[in-house]
Amino acid sequence: MNKGMIAPFNALRAAGEHAAEIVAPPYDVVTTEEARQRADGKARNFLHVSRAEIDFPAGTDSHGAEVYDRAAHNLHALVDSGAMLQSPEPCFFVYRMRMAGHSQIGLACGASLAAYAGGTIRRHELTRPDKEDDRVAHMDALGAQTGPVLCAHRPHMALTSTLSKITQRDAPPEIDVKGEDGVRHTLWAVNDGAAIGDIQNAVDELEALYIADGHHRSAAAARVAEMRGEKAGRFLSVIFPSNQLLILAYNRIVRDLGGLDEAEFLARLDTKFIIRPSNTPLVPDHSAQIGVCLKSGWQLLDPREPLSKEASVLERLDVSRLTDSILQPLLDIGDPRTDPRLDFVGGADAPERIQALVQSGEAAVGFTVYPTAMNELMAVADSGQVMPPKSTWFEPKLADGLIAHLIG
Repeated sequence: MNKGMIAPFNALRAAGEHAAEIVAPPYDVVTTEEARQRADGKARNFLHVSRAEIDFPAGTDSHGAEVYDRAAHNLHALVDSGAMLQSPEPCFFVYRMRMAGHSQIGLACGASLAAYAGGTIRRHELTRPDKEDDRVAHMDALGAQTGPVLCAHRPHMALTSTLSKITQRDAPPEIDVKGEDGVRHTLWAVNDGAAIGDIQNAVDELEALYIADGHHRSAAAARVAEMRGEKAGRFLSVIFPSNQLLILAYNRIVRDLGGLDEAEFLARLDTKFIIRPSNTPLVPDHSAQIGVCLKSGWQLLDPREPLSKEASVLERLDVSRLTDSILQPLLDIGDPRTDPRLDFVGGADAPERIQALVQSGEAAVGFTVYPTAMNELMAVADSGQVMPPKSTWFEPKLADGLIAHLIG
């Protein structure tokens, strides 16, 4: 048993009647300009907290001290106005998301930083230093973690049943709101001692929790706790059974071809792959396929040689194959976490967005890959290995602004 991985906490949450004004997409799935447009005329939209640079003139450094100070000011204003309030006692929240026929039910909780450091809350990605530093500064200025970390666990019948029953009780939820993306977010507080005990006992039976989305937030929370001398710190997480999560591919673009022209690049690809042109944006329909977008059009790649039977789970990931066979040897991409020529495009509309970036000249080439599976993610984490950065894109996304964790 792994006791103490999670605990109830005194959540800061949106007041139900203000949730529709506050709810926002995660800070890291919108650009500054997109955030500015979404929050325009909406004083309580949480993007004023998570992306406070939108309150300054265009071109303002989003990492400036004045931006983090403004974020803290905006959060305090939400609390002072009553739009956000703190739970009077430690509690859990059952968090259900619904999107286009899909439903998933999880648990919002305080996840143990000691379990994170000790490896029972497991990682599968390294972080990018600049993005981690940003979240450290943001959390420290606010005294709060406002973006929840999405975690997964292997299915547990008793836990799933307990959470499902809470969603069916007669009492209305504390929060029930639909975001601009059409995802409906519903949260029920769990403050009954017996129910809290049942939930904790079920989670204690889990071998591990797996960070699915939010490596920068969890790493930043650990750093902030260390900075503040907290011995038993926690970070805000929502945990879901792995069989309820939907993973999409996290695709890539590269700014230039490393000195090659398109003909030379395709000739090098031809030595490793069977190439078939396409007239439409490509989404690979099985593992090992890769879609390539150039200004001249789309190409579908199938490897000429299968991977060795001795290849590890990590080596078999489609994002690893892309890195090992194309990005590093052909395009001279260095560390995928820091190379400025490489960027990432997630979401269901990624192929169309990649095509637009290539046609506009913002990128020289884009790649679409087959999604990583949850069993692959957990196997890599169990082995202590790490995937290439941005290997998974989960939908629906947890909202920002509905629930937060006060630090200290």
